Amino acid sequence: MRSDMENWKEIRQQVLVNGLSQRAACEQNKLGWQTLKKILSHTEPPGYRQTEARPRPVLAPVLSIIHEILVADQMAPKKQRHTAKRIFERLKAEYCYRGGKTVVEDPVRA
Repeated sequence: MRSDMENWKEIRQQVLVNGLSQRAACEQNKLGWQTLKKILSHTEPPGYRQTEARPRPVLAPVLSIIHEILVADQMAPKKQRHTAKRIFERLKAEYCYRGGKTVVEDPVRA
């Protein structure tokens, strides 16, 4: 199994040095046109490039409630603390939360 970096270098060499056409490189390596353009414009894979956190319009109103529950849980015995699933169920029942369970799990985990 070859790494992405090895494939990246090989594709760049085929097109830029050996003269393989860009269309042939796309077909040969099963790449999209935009992916090939990215490979040719960067000497190595650019990595993850998100600059700022995405907004959370559904979760934002209940973040303070989650924080309050977690702070109150620090005083409670270990067996009586809320799990992320239980916090999610409470938000649905008491505050009509309409978001997903995994969205609630992230701030609880943090």
